[in-house]
Amino acid sequence: MRRVSTIAVAGIATAALAFSVTACGSSSEEGSKDAGIGLAYDVGGRGDHSFNDSAAKGYDKALKDFDVKGKELTAKDGDTDADRYDKLASLAEAGYNPVVGVGYAWTPSLTKAAKKYKDTDFAIVDSVVDSKNVASLVSAEHEGSYLAGVAAGLKTKSNKVGFIGGTDSALIKKFAGGFQQGLKDTNPKASLDVQWVQVGSPKGFGMPDRGKDIAEGMLSNKVDVIFSAAGGSGAGAIEATAGKKGTWSIGVDGDQYYDKGLAQYKKAILTSMVKTVDGSVYDFIKSVVKDKKPESGVQTYDLKRGGVSLSYSGGFINDIKPKIEAAKKKIIDGQIKVQDTYKD
Repeated sequence: MRRVSTIAVAGIATAALAFSVTACGSSSEEGSKDAGIGLAYDVGGRGDHSFNDSAAKGYDKALKDFDVKGKELTAKDGDTDADRYDKLASLAEAGYNPVVGVGYAWTPSLTKAAKKYKDTDFAIVDSVVDSKNVASLVSAEHEGSYLAGVAAGLKTKSNKVGFIGGTDSALIKKFAGGFQQGLKDTNPKASLDVQWVQVGSPKGFGMPDRGKDIAEGMLSNKVDVIFSAAGGSGAGAIEATAGKKGTWSIGVDGDQYYDKGLAQYKKAILTSMVKTVDGSVYDFIKSVVKDKKPESGVQTYDLKRGGVSLSYSGGFINDIKPKIEAAKKKIIDGQIKVQDTYKD
């Protein structure tokens, strides 16, 4: 019988609670635009301990600050672009404005929805959609990941480091590329083992058991620091490092040291490469709901803007903070140009 991790069980429970809607899609008439905020998560949804949860944080803050209502939908494993479009259309038809798609997998469906529902303000996280009524919320993941590579290079004792990506997409290769460069610039003797949870499919972001299996394989080969950009699958990797003394995980998206769902493993979380997905989602919602001046076009959240950072939670990298901050300054000043893709 296949072993199921404790995180996988929690994930199944979360998925069971996720609310999913299919729009009729037959009407071109939109609602009154006062229903509230529409948020469409990628696979894994709220409770993934990573990317979706970070978006949820910004959404929750907006609901509270602006005293508005909202509706959350979640993409399911196996959803086609047509299925995803139906979800976005259902929000627009019901009068939700703005509508946010969390993750690059929404690109084709959100492009279509923005074209049809021109009076709805859309945003997409981690992708670019060229439309007047769309804000493309992108981050400089490679810059933050470079700093994670610096930390890994200074903290590894075996000189063997691992990277686990949810899939081999251009976005995830930004994480891998920056991490690779930061590691090599800091510790040329260190080797990097890169593996993908699911090649060519976003399903790789919701497979914590698979993430744990990959991490355990790396650990058995003396890898002692693992950085995962894999959504819920990365939670499985964190569980694996927590089970082996002297090994570390590097969290992603949110500060996973403080994630309640990972509390029992936090002493194995060396640091986290934090993306302000919550901040970008909140800023966009504010521009629509409060400021009445909707953001559009590409909105880039880089190191200089505070869009990415490395956390010091737990105090595990306080001893190397000067070197990390020095690298950060060089990136901001343009002295270090960070690669935005992984080089085999």
